[in-house]
Amino acid sequence: MAEDRYSEAGSSSGAAGPWLKVAPPSAGETVTSPPSSNVPSDDTYYCMEATCPHLGAPLENATIEASDADFHGDIEDMVVVCPWHEYDFSLRTGESSHGISACVYSCQVRNDILFIQPPKPSNLSADQDVHSATARWELVELRPVSEASPAVASRQDAAQSLHLQASQLSIAPNLADADVEQAPSSGKEQDAESPLEPPSPAPKTLVEWAVLVLSTSDPVKKVAYTRFAAKAFRSGECKVIGGGRWNISDPSSGRREWITKPQETAPERPPRTKEEVRVRPGQEGKRGRGGTEKSRIAILHSLANIEQWAIDLAWDIIARAPQLCAQFFAGEDEDAPTRKMPLQFFSDFVKVAEDEAKHFSLLTKRLEEMGSYFGALPVHHGLWDSAMETAHSLTARLSIIHLVHEARGLDVNPTTIKKFENAGDPESVDTLTVIHLDEITHVSAGHRWMTWLCSNAEPPLDPVQVFRQEVRNNFIGRLKGPFNAEDRRKAGLDKEWYDDLVGEKERTYTMGVRRNEVPGG
Repeated sequence: MAEDRYSEAGSSSGAAGPWLKVAPPSAGETVTSPPSSNVPSDDTYYCMEATCPHLGAPLENATIEASDADFHGDIEDMVVVCPWHEYDFSLRTGESSHGISACVYSCQVRNDILFIQPPKPSNLSADQDVHSATARWELVELRPVSEASPAVASRQDAAQSLHLQASQLSIAPNLADADVEQAPSSGKEQDAESPLEPPSPAPKTLVEWAVLVLSTSDPVKKVAYTRFAAKAFRSGECKVIGGGRWNISDPSSGRREWITKPQETAPERPPRTKEEVRVRPGQEGKRGRGGTEKSRIAILHSLANIEQWAIDLAWDIIARAPQLCAQFFAGEDEDAPTRKMPLQFFSDFVKVAEDEAKHFSLLTKRLEEMGSYFGALPVHHGLWDSAMETAHSLTARLSIIHLVHEARGLDVNPTTIKKFENAGDPESVDTLTVIHLDEITHVSAGHRWMTWLCSNAEPPLDPVQVFRQEVRNNFIGRLKGPFNAEDRRKAGLDKEWYDDLVGEKERTYTMGVRRNEVPGG
């Protein structure tokens, strides 16, 4: 089974999108994000979105069964049954007996190549992004979905293999107080990719995991905890999102406040090791042009510092999302019901955190191969200052961190890779290329959830205008070019997002200088 990751690449004005080349058809393959094609029969292909429109849970493990209306086995009457809550969706129409619909895609085989066509907007369910129905899609990443495809004896067996309660509790009004039976933990078992043992006791919610990673100063342990957290979340050992809830603070007025448990409260600034030498942004010393090994080490060290902060940024948005989402949809209405981000939001950013941990590990490994190590040079904390400036708003955070800073990485990465190519350093080139391709999908995640928030607001908002306003409010100066328009487009950012855009913020978030901080480098 394989996953093809697609990103939005702008809008088209037609009722349905263009025909898109996918791959040579092969029985048993699944193409996901956004579409998920099901097993063909008699050379007929059906293609459906990868996530259930009920709660955004993945459909990769869904079963295909005869519909209740007809048990003759005709493929035209078969339904996809989501193992999370047993919502059924017609392979042919996407309609469900529960009154909602999944996106289905037209399929054609031409010269042994499978093509799909995005649906018309009218085919969307109420919770889906109308903009995505008319988007131009482009393949960005192809990666394995699972290492093995064990036979599933029944729908119940499939359901037991998923962390069902995560999707239920991620929308529960009192999830912070939910009494959920935890799956047994291996305790002393070690992750195959990490020499460190899992924390004991293990965090009970995804937000607790996020706070644990954020509170960990040792970068090696931070990487290990990220992997343990992702494994726990996907396996079902961690079944609850967490993150707090509304509480009535003044019974007479009905005014409410958001309360969070201490173990689910993100630190204002993640700690770093006492050995770290920290300087102000821009004063870490010149890195050079990559022509010498010393220069290349300095560049890789700077990138490793960025990746360590990127791990924290991914977990920080997970930790803050429950509250920021509730505030976004409530606005000034104290009586507004609590809204939660879909489960897929947390799944996306767990994947981002895993990627950033992988990037940090690749870079530190390369530094060691070159005779250096992470921590050998001064670093700065400028990226986290931007995180604190946007901690009040989910749209601000997505805009500045994921659609400005990470998108800027798409602009400069090819130039950096070229420097290492010119220096005859193919090992570093391979590392930097992996990082660059992953970062396209990270910007795409930021674009996806910015668009989702805006399309689900009441009334709906224009995500481009929201982004541009957030940049004006929370960024200093003009967005720098030249822009990597091609890779930005792959991530969903047409020029209307970033052209001629100037931040109007006058000063940045600052913290006191630590004793081991070295002003001026």
